[in-house]
Amino acid sequence: MISVVILGTGNVAQNLFEAMFPNKQIDIVGVIGRNNTSLDFFKDRATVSTNWTDLPLADIYIMAIKDDAIPLVSDKLNVNGLLVHTSGSVPLTALSKHHDIGVFYPLQTFTSGKKVDYKKIPLCLEAKQTDSLELLQKLAGYISDTVQIIDSEKRKAIHVAAVFVNNFTNHLYHIGNEICNEHRIDFSILMPLIKETAEKLEVLPPKEAQTGPARRGDQKTLHNHLRLLKVGQHREIYKLMSNSIKATYGEEL
Repeated sequence: MISVVILGTGNVAQNLFEAMFPNKQIDIVGVIGRNNTSLDFFKDRATVSTNWTDLPLADIYIMAIKDDAIPLVSDKLNVNGLLVHTSGSVPLTALSKHHDIGVFYPLQTFTSGKKVDYKKIPLCLEAKQTDSLELLQKLAGYISDTVQIIDSEKRKAIHVAAVFVNNFTNHLYHIGNEICNEHRIDFSILMPLIKETAEKLEVLPPKEAQTGPARRGDQKTLHNHLRLLKVGQHREIYKLMSNSIKATYGEEL
């Protein structure tokens, strides 16, 4: 059995807890939070504490906290086991004050109140020591079907790519929703299109899956769309995206 302490109480920590708690091979010996309110989610199923200086003994300490807090918080911790963080963009060296360190990065978006199937989440692992990496692989294998060893540079590149395909895409959904609202159209009419676009990527590379007026070089439709858009920022994004698509296929808008 692997003993674990979870440091943090946000969306990443909550989903990690939900994945680990039912597994009989994992013993969550503590969850550490900033205040008692933040620990409400965990308190009926685990030992909780707001004391970050006197941590329970464990094999692995998982820091599921904000990226910019990782170096500062880790420097103040006194741990006797393997200390890991869950960030995609923070390098392993951010934990360099400690001897036994690693990364346990779940490649997924986490939203409050929305459960995810952890078995389907890729877990990207890194560790300073070979035996620690083996321990992380064992832990990861208990909760995920996809476990990969990824160093800090590759993980950073994955994180940037993830921002494009997840965060930026969701912002485009928001713009699409605003346009629908402006014209009194229910955004749900676009859901089949959104799902089909995502599903195509399971059988086609993104470049081959591209469709639309910019891909076709349909100048008339492009200009009509620009005239319809009333928000300046929406027009700029439309032109930027269209020009990028045109350039990808060797044309200029």
